[in-house]
Amino acid sequence: MANNHDPRCRQCRREGAKLYLKGDKCFTKCTLDKTSKDGRTKWRDKPPGMHGSPTFQKKITEYGQQLREKQKLRRIYRVLEAQFRGYLEEALRRPGVTGENLLQLLELRLDNVAFRFGFSSSRAQSRQMVSHGHFTVNGRRVNIPSYIVKPGDVVGVHESMSKSGVIKEARDRVHKRGLAGWLDFNIQLMEGKVLAVPSREQIDTNVREQLIIEFYSR
Repeated sequence: MANNHDPRCRQCRREGAKLYLKGDKCFTKCTLDKTSKDGRTKWRDKPPGMHGSPTFQKKITEYGQQLREKQKLRRIYRVLEAQFRGYLEEALRRPGVTGENLLQLLELRLDNVAFRFGFSSSRAQSRQMVSHGHFTVNGRRVNIPSYIVKPGDVVGVHESMSKSGVIKEARDRVHKRGLAGWLDFNIQLMEGKVLAVPSREQIDTNVREQLIIEFYSR
């Protein structure tokens, strides 16, 4: 399963923002909240590598800003470049605002929806669980993380995982994180329903999607 295997804290430092790649751990222990070795700056202000030193830092160009937004979004949803381009092409074909269409496609991935329901602590864990066949969509087992769910679809836990301790933690996560308005979760049945395609206001991903569209329009 292809993916970016760079250290996750390093990826966050490169973007200068919390991407929550470690899920729940990012709320309690985050490298970006620490002070750098010189004691003067936060790690978020110092990208990784020798070129992250203030000596090498230069003013970021317009192209650089667009690139960073694109890389940030890819890393948050854990998709590679070729797949990301596929989502962009599909977003261009759909009516409406292209940037919003792109975010909606990423949000409706099965691994992300399972994460939103609290079945996993991070999108990385959710991706692995989907690949191992731990979830069902409308009663049918699905093991494709990039599977796009639709309004009305019901995502549940496969019977082989119904007593798993990882799944039981979902109850606490739903109370702690809250649930997006486009989703509904039944704690008793341990299954969630997709109510609608999320609007931009319902997607809490902190990214400027217009810069990404401009990047690919060059």
